Amino acid sequence: MVQSLTRFLMLFAVLWTATAQPAAAQALLRDAETEAFFEDASRPLIVAAGLDPKSVDIVLLQDKSINAFVAVGQRVYIHSGLIAEAASVGELQGVIAHELGHVAGGHVIRIGEGAKVATGIALISLILGAAAMAAGAGEAGAGIMQAGQQAAMGKFLAFTRTQEASTDQAGAKYMEAAGISGAGTLAFFKKLQNNEFRLAIPQEDSYARTHPLNGERIAALENVFENSPAWKKPYDAGLEARFQRIKAKLVGFTEEPNRVLVLYPEGVQSEPALYARAYGWHRAGYPDRASREIGKLVAKQPNDPFYLELQGQILLESGKPREALAPLRLAVARAPDQPLIAATLGHALISTEDNAYSAEAKSLLKTAVGRDNNNPFAWYQLGIVYAREGDEPRAALATAERYNLQGNPRLALSSAEMAMRGIPTGTPDWLRAQDISMVSCSEIFRDANGKPRRDRPRRGFAGCAEAAAR
Repeated sequence: MVQSLTRFLMLFAVLWTATAQPAAAQALLRDAETEAFFEDASRPLIVAAGLDPKSVDIVLLQDKSINAFVAVGQRVYIHSGLIAEAASVGELQGVIAHELGHVAGGHVIRIGEGAKVATGIALISLILGAAAMAAGAGEAGAGIMQAGQQAAMGKFLAFTRTQEASTDQAGAKYMEAAGISGAGTLAFFKKLQNNEFRLAIPQEDSYARTHPLNGERIAALENVFENSPAWKKPYDAGLEARFQRIKAKLVGFTEEPNRVLVLYPEGVQSEPALYARAYGWHRAGYPDRASREIGKLVAKQPNDPFYLELQGQILLESGKPREALAPLRLAVARAPDQPLIAATLGHALISTEDNAYSAEAKSLLKTAVGRDNNNPFAWYQLGIVYAREGDEPRAALATAERYNLQGNPRLALSSAEMAMRGIPTGTPDWLRAQDISMVSCSEIFRDANGKPRRDRPRRGFAGCAEAAAR
């Protein structure tokens, strides 16, 4: 009986993972241009969903599968493979609108409702099956257990399909309210359907699926979209051009050079093609070819901060940090609200190994982490500046910040404790180190179910570092 329940719960866990994959298992891709584009492309949809644009994040993950999902909080995760598959900004906005339906509906939290009902059915079947076995009807008892588990899983899958169908309708409503045509949404579903045809995935029945069949979703949305006032409205030309740029740079960053050249042949001199090849050659270790392509883009758009950023990055990562300073400084001047670019300039200044640049690097990096605290690399660079200045306590604090963001509580704790020993008690930096120490201690002394362990230090968090080291 216990083994049957365990098998059911393991199967349920697999389905849960497939429905909402944890971002921690995938590489987060940070890029100033892409994040600015996501913000602008999603803002009207977020407003239409009744959410606050300042509270919703669109996050890019390096994963070639065609997927998007939401996790706890108001955060939408987009796989790089989905960007590569989408042909237009409208297709991407359709996906974002759907995921915002999950956020607005609180579906991540409510998934427990479906799990609770399904688990209840499984438990009842296990009890009845065990009773039958005890009465001598072993075969019948096993049949009852198996049928109960199938019914439970069917109930859970039906619950998730209902969520997905309702979210499709919510997404369509947001698209109409934002004045965006749903043609891209339908086109994207048709692509997914064609992929399933190509892989010979059965299309007759959605019973064993977490989502409705793509054909069912298309049929449910066609009339809704075609009757919308926005149906024949063209996509925003500026957003479409920006989408093609970020798609190209993503292909250049994630694909092998030969694949990049297939998608963006050298004879094509469009901005997306030059952008993709610049990234592709840079990633493949051909700085001269990469510089040639980005040079053409800078010649066309000499004040574009993102072209200048890449030009500086290529020089920096080719061992020419001093030459990288001019384009990166201009990029920061043209986009002063982009902390990721500022952090790259800070890195270049540090890489010159010239102490004359230390004050500038420190100022840039402190501003960068102040605007965007979720950047481990910027904290790493800031730690280098502090160490060069001989300020070991604040170098330790920067290291604690970095390890805290990277999900390494033991190293974050030891670094925070080191910082607290050298920073005056009660100051803002000391209090921040204490916060990291407390959070890290809590994470270290937490069991597999997320509950505090019995061996956690009892008297506040004093002695946590010593206890964690044991």
